[in-house]
Parts: sequence; structure tokens; C-alpha cells
Amino acid sequence: MLLRTTDPFRDFDRLAQQILGTTNRPAVMPMDAWREGDRFVIEFDLPGVTEDTIDLDVERNVLTVRAERVARNGDWEALASERPRGVFSRQLVLGDNLDLDRIEASYDAGVLRLLVPVAEKAKPRKIQLTGRSDDAVESGGEQKVIGA
Repeated sequence: MLLRTTDPFRDFDRLAQQILGTTNRPAVMPMDAWREGDRFVIEFDLPGVTEDTIDLDVERNVLTVRAERVARNGDWEALASERPRGVFSRQLVLGDNLDLDRIEASYDAGVLRLLVPVAEKAKPRKIQLTGRSDDAVESGGEQKVIGA
């Protein structure tokens, strides 16, 4: 018994693609993000994208990732075309507690990996206590206002 499921939208898209030569499909850029100690790691899946088409920009606290998967040219007939082609773009709003000047990026086996360090000012730190000075005791314990 042969079971065939049909999707009229996919069939229509395939027909439009053959007639018009378009590849207008929603482009996705799957992402994972996690924290490892004093840095955040962000990975994007970009299989079939060449490194020279990847563009990373940071403006204020917005990281923009752009990449392009180029369509194949030649004398051939498509039998299936489910992988999106064209330009992909994704923006991430990064917090003020990250050091955007020291982002590291690498691309290997179709995975774009960004390492974003936590800013020094955002790292937890210990504040040392100092002993009470003799001057404060003699002056009657005068208080100082912070920021005055």
C-alpha cells in the first residue's frame, strides 16, 4: 500500500518557485545560548553557509547576525527544495552587564559560536571593611553623605 501525504501549500510553493524562480520562505537561524562562568556562549546553526557571507555587527547593545546561503546555479532540475536560501538575519538585545568590546566569534562545521564576556563592572566582588578610625570617634562620629 502506498501512502502519500500531500500538502497543498508546499505544492503551491514549489509550483510558484518553478514558475517565478523565487525562494521566498521564512529563513530561520536556530540558536542556543547559555552561561559558562564569566561569559555567555551563543551558537547559531548555519549549515551550508560560507564564512565570508557571515556579518556580525554591534550597535549600542544590539547584536546583529547576517548570513547568506547562496542558491545553486546550473543546468539541473530540483527534486526537492526544503532548505531556505538567501539572506538570514537575527538581532539580539544584549544586557548592559556584558563586555561587547571583547566578543569572540568562530565558525566551524556550520555552527557560528560567539563568546561574550561579562563586564568587569558586573562581576560580583568583595568589598573590604576597614576598621573605625580614631578621628571619627574623637569628632563625635560625624556622618558623611555619599555623593555629596
